[in-house]
Amino acid sequence: MAHRLLHEVLRAMAADADVVEEVVRAARTESPEVARLPVHENRRHVAIVLAAGLASFERPGGTSEQDYAAAAVLGADRAAQGVPIAALLRGVQAGRSRAVEIAVERGKAAGVPDDVMLAALVDFDRNTRALERQVIAGYHEAELELSRTVHDSRARLLRRLLADDTAVPSAEEVAHAGLNPDGRYHCLLSDVGDPYQALVVERRLGGTGGIFGLVVGRLAGLAPRLPTPSALGDDVLMVVSPAVPLTEVRGMHALCAMALPTAARERTRGLHEVADLAVETALAAQPGLAALLGGALLSALTPGDAFHEQLVSTALAYLDHGRRLDQTAAALHVHANTVRYRLGRLGEITGASLDLPEDDDGSQVRHTVGWWWALRTWRSG
Repeated sequence: MAHRLLHEVLRAMAADADVVEEVVRAARTESPEVARLPVHENRRHVAIVLAAGLASFERPGGTSEQDYAAAAVLGADRAAQGVPIAALLRGVQAGRSRAVEIAVERGKAAGVPDDVMLAALVDFDRNTRALERQVIAGYHEAELELSRTVHDSRARLLRRLLADDTAVPSAEEVAHAGLNPDGRYHCLLSDVGDPYQALVVERRLGGTGGIFGLVVGRLAGLAPRLPTPSALGDDVLMVVSPAVPLTEVRGMHALCAMALPTAARERTRGLHEVADLAVETALAAQPGLAALLGGALLSALTPGDAFHEQLVSTALAYLDHGRRLDQTAAALHVHANTVRYRLGRLGEITGASLDLPEDDDGSQVRHTVGWWWALRTWRSG
């Protein structure tokens, strides 16, 4: 008899518009994010909570698969509506607590014994917690799917901007992807090609405010701000362009793609400006000319000969340090006379001199660049 009495109390609660509004008010008061939703959405939420309480009485085993499905849909809807999970749970728990308070008040007023009330509340709590878990599961599943959908659409737009021969995205498409059609963006290109690693690195780059994705097999992106070294990490090599309008990012991506192999050969991991790689990239694009120049200056050297390799390394260090004997010697940890001797031996063996000619319309620059290019090519070959 007492059990049936409590059942009637809960059934009356679920059908009472004032009770529903009271529970809705509690959820909206506790969670401002939930309060921004339409009230009818909150009422649907409350109906699911109250259904969990009735399930203990109306069905053997309590909550059904149908109840679970409704709770999962609720969670998915809140994810789509942009309600943070913490705010959602505050609303769920506040509504549940207020429903329990009202049930206790009405149960006592109806003369329901305390032991019956306690047992019913235990069942109610168990059912609503099970539904709460379904809300969370539905939320996370939808959140993941939404994330994939948004990420995929942004990656497709990124490929259209940087590499694909499809129509240029409209200003509306660009804005929908989170970019400012009139903004200026750095083009970023990394050596990361593994999809899983790309996602890991992409999460690190969230503070740049950009969009990222795999473009022609490498993680690339457009961002208004460059990542800090600590955000990028020490396991990634990345080439970046200056900030340019979106109409110029395709050209910047092409330059970054040209510079990436140079960075991989010549630089440590980390962030590298494409402009800093311009000389090496331009010269590396002309292997035939490099071979001709090397043959003209260094044909007398023998690849693999340790002494000849030492001479080449010394000459490169000499040019890299502005032809300063003291700085070259310090960099190589040798005496300046040793540097002088090696440079002399290089000239004797090759029959060509590192000494600058009389400057005539840039001849000293061409002489230095020619030697530097030939020496680097010989050493890397």
